[in-house]
Amino acid sequence: MKDFAADKIRNIALIGHGSCGKTTLAAAALFDAGVTSRLTKVDKGNTVTDFEPEEIERKISISSAACFVEWKDGKINLIDTPGYSNFLWDTSAALRAVDAAAVVVDAVAGVEVGTEKVWEMLEEFSLPRMIVIDKMDRENANFGRAVGSVQQFFGRQAVPVQIPIGEEKNFRGVVDLISGKAYLYEKDESGKVAEGPVPAEVKDDADRRLRELVEMIAESDEKLMEKYLESGELAPGEVLAGLKKAILSRQIFPIFAVSGGLNIGVQTWLDGIIALMPSPIERGPVAATIGGKDGTIEPSTEAPFAALVFKTLSDPYTGRISLMRVFSGRTNPDSTLANSAKEADEKLGGLFFLQGKGQVPAGQAQTGDILATAKLKATATGDTLMAKGSEIAIPRIKFPEPSISFAIEPKSRADEDKISQASHRIMEEDPTVSFERDPDSAQLLISGGGELHVRIITEKLKKRYNVDVDLKPPKISYKETIKGRADVQGRHKKQTGGRGQFGDIWIKMEPLPRGKDFEFEDKIFGGAIPRNFIPSVEKGMLEARKKGVLAGYQVVDFKIILYDGSYHDVDSSDIAFKIAAHKAFKLAMQQAKPTILEPVMNVEVYTPEQYMGDIMGNLNGRRGKVSGMEQKGSMRILKAVVPMSEMLDFEPTLTSITGGRGSFVMEFSHLDEVPSHLQQKIIAEAVKEGRVRQEEE
Repeated sequence: MKDFAADKIRNIALIGHGSCGKTTLAAAALFDAGVTSRLTKVDKGNTVTDFEPEEIERKISISSAACFVEWKDGKINLIDTPGYSNFLWDTSAALRAVDAAAVVVDAVAGVEVGTEKVWEMLEEFSLPRMIVIDKMDRENANFGRAVGSVQQFFGRQAVPVQIPIGEEKNFRGVVDLISGKAYLYEKDESGKVAEGPVPAEVKDDADRRLRELVEMIAESDEKLMEKYLESGELAPGEVLAGLKKAILSRQIFPIFAVSGGLNIGVQTWLDGIIALMPSPIERGPVAATIGGKDGTIEPSTEAPFAALVFKTLSDPYTGRISLMRVFSGRTNPDSTLANSAKEADEKLGGLFFLQGKGQVPAGQAQTGDILATAKLKATATGDTLMAKGSEIAIPRIKFPEPSISFAIEPKSRADEDKISQASHRIMEEDPTVSFERDPDSAQLLISGGGELHVRIITEKLKKRYNVDVDLKPPKISYKETIKGRADVQGRHKKQTGGRGQFGDIWIKMEPLPRGKDFEFEDKIFGGAIPRNFIPSVEKGMLEARKKGVLAGYQVVDFKIILYDGSYHDVDSSDIAFKIAAHKAFKLAMQQAKPTILEPVMNVEVYTPEQYMGDIMGNLNGRRGKVSGMEQKGSMRILKAVVPMSEMLDFEPTLTSITGGRGSFVMEFSHLDEVPSHLQQKIIAEAVKEGRVRQEEE
């Protein structure tokens, strides 16, 4: 394929609520541009951008996928992004690689939960955008109602530049308001289109919409406003230039009408991308750190090479694939670049453009384009690749922390042996998932953005890496501590036929402030215990604390003072004093008012304001304490501290309360005492599981 200069490239993310038609729209664009020989379908599982087995099975986009079309005299890079909340981190990363977005809205449903969420992302990144009203052929599709929904949520600067001819089963084409022409499509999915005059049935609506559009364009520019007030009109060239300028400055969001499934209006939408959306040159410089100082990168092929790796894929044949957006300079397929984050050199494993999972060789990587390379050793998602010696660092991509954890248990020894490598490969692809061993429960935990996210990761383990696991709720990492003091003797004496065992100690046990864990103080005077046995006493205490007397959990926040004891010249030994320490510890724990502690989490819930009361009530019912509230855009952030044991089923509850609009993150805050009535349940469960014996209760 030929190389395209940066001013001929358009980088567009397809974003919107899940199942609004993004993947189908990309499929129609690929067909119309001759990339595919037939119109592929999500229902048939043969689309270019939904190629993962989990996507084909569930018929939803789980991961962002790149493709491109050559259209007119330009190139359009499309990134088809997920719309479901568990995977919006991938959508956010994709927005770092594009210059504009196409917000796809269902003509029947209008603005939905996911539409609001991705719109917030566009605001955060200050991205120009267009709005595509899709599924115009569906029953109950209504363009006017959908436009009203968009304007209600996102303002009157969302304005049609094309309107439909017909709706539902009668949808057959669009009117382009600026050119004043109608485009009538064949209804056989072929994309064949005929240009003609505006049909009488939509003439009045087209005239009214054009006046609204021209007024909006005039309002966005003082010179155009002066001319419009003087003459009452603008020339077509002024309308087009003024519209493009207003789109770039985010004063206007143009609206298009299409049916991706029937391939109607898709070609005129592609025309709109080329004519109206900004090129990398028009988007201008990009913020970066250069030589350790804040600066900008100019979108020029003459500047040093700089690219952001915004996605990592794992291919069974090629290995690790790094997808990158080039912000400046150019480089060849066999070049060696530097990774500014890792301070390492990287030899490129070729250069290629992606069509979903397909690869098209690239002659070079140059400013403005999106392409991939393979087999980079150190580079991860979010890293900057740069020309050696240029010291450029593009701001890293921020990924959300995992909000939910589950325990996973390999079903066989073979699965256990393979899980380490498989989990490492998955974390390379997905920076929002983590695998780690809980030091207290010894469970292997998988953490992700939601239950669906975690379940899909386990499906990948099985299908891609042949690792079969069971998914279970995690065990809560309870701890034990003391509230009182104790002064006890630990004495171990055992006489056998030969050498005996003797160790005798006196200790005081007292509580420490929360978070201080453990202290050991040696107050032995006068040689009551030889110095060489003191470390054995401390070691015995460290071993004994691993299992508390109430429910068998580790003991924290206590101090041991060793102040007296006795020994035998022949029978005393390290092991004898360790056993004496175990006995003293257990006795002291029983006398020092033992209690159980639970992990308490800092929780931040993101929700529209109308659900605040219900969520606060729900958190209170979970023994939570609300600590504050903030506002971010149209969302409220509710901050609370809640015991971890009460948060295990919070995600589906939040989804139910907010209709999917809410989300949350949590992290460990501190340990707090479990109420006494709940302690009895924990102890009973420990006895049932065999962690403690009945008499140890």
